[in-house]
Amino acid sequence: MTDPLKTPILPSQNALTVLSQIVAARQDVSRSDLMDISGHSRVTIGQRLTELFDAGVIIEAEKTKASGGRPTRPIRLNQAAGLIAAADLGETHIHFGITDLNTSLLSDATVEFDIHQPPEDTLNTIAIGIQDILKKLDRSLSELVGIGLSLPAPVNFNAGTVEGPSVMAGWDDFNIRGYLQKHLPVPVMVDNDVNLLAMSEVAGHSNQSVQMIFVKVGTGIGCGIIADQRVFRGANGAAGDIGHIQFSMDPAQLCRCGKLGCVEAMAGGWAIARDLRSLGFEARTARDVADMVRNNVPEAIQLVRKAGRVLGEVVADIVSVLNPDSIVFGGMLAETGEHLLSGVREIVYQRCLPLATRNLNLSIARHDPVAGLRGSALLVRQTAFSTTHVSQTVASLMQPDKTNGAKTAS
Repeated sequence: MTDPLKTPILPSQNALTVLSQIVAARQDVSRSDLMDISGHSRVTIGQRLTELFDAGVIIEAEKTKASGGRPTRPIRLNQAAGLIAAADLGETHIHFGITDLNTSLLSDATVEFDIHQPPEDTLNTIAIGIQDILKKLDRSLSELVGIGLSLPAPVNFNAGTVEGPSVMAGWDDFNIRGYLQKHLPVPVMVDNDVNLLAMSEVAGHSNQSVQMIFVKVGTGIGCGIIADQRVFRGANGAAGDIGHIQFSMDPAQLCRCGKLGCVEAMAGGWAIARDLRSLGFEARTARDVADMVRNNVPEAIQLVRKAGRVLGEVVADIVSVLNPDSIVFGGMLAETGEHLLSGVREIVYQRCLPLATRNLNLSIARHDPVAGLRGSALLVRQTAFSTTHVSQTVASLMQPDKTNGAKTAS
């Protein structure tokens, strides 16, 4: 435990590099693991770990881990050394949360939200919501290492801005980071919701070379691409926007983006609800569609299976180009299970070469109501403890108002 009477010393850059490696491993690591990762000797690693222990940013796990020699206590980030704030925006609600540095949720809240309201109003709501949760936890804003935002829109990741067309009208090129930091003066990270759901899905996966596609099928359609456990975003953050791939079908349906024949205009939740209304059913949302399928409404089941075959056309192309080992389906329509998945599976195995599908696993995401928050928190942790930002993050955590009352995880 850090001595509260001792002035903390910022670890050296070499020690901070080791901290980045510990966080990047995404699981407990032994001293032997760190020697393998860094190429340094046991003595050198020991010296750098001592600096990090003295700073209170790492701890040893209680349980020992086999290491080829004598059992060792693995090392991990001290989850109690700081906090992460997260906000997950849907089209009708905002879900707020505060996590520890291990992205374990400490407290959360949900408020109703109109996606058409101005960005200033939305960001004010987020700032107030996060501050309210901090008060509830009796924690300080100064303990935050960052805020992660999950947005249901295309995001230019490097700029941290929404780029249209999207359902978030009025957000194009709005300075999200700058505006939110007026209320919450900490680093702000922004990404598309599907990328963050993909990060949440793959978190803690023991296979460091996992190649996964996460397809969200809800009101809209998009996918997150995981290559070697990292999100592939493309040049501007537009990778994975499969909902607006144009699909040849006559007549071509008008999409919300203004183009004709988009995949989303035939297989998105809003499009299926539209088709059900044309048949005389009262359906407005993806949730309405899923509820009708659960209630065994034949017309809804038929349209969802048709949507699965449309998705299968796109997924087959993804499999042929990227050769993932797993494709996971999430979102409201994924709750229809095999009704959606059977159509996808039919087309993928029909269109793709056996080599690409030999070890391919198609599955429905585990139900996790806080996946969006966890993904946002993972983004913050990954960024804050990267080699580029780790020095600034640790210096912030070691400010006197934090270290004097610092908590050490047991």
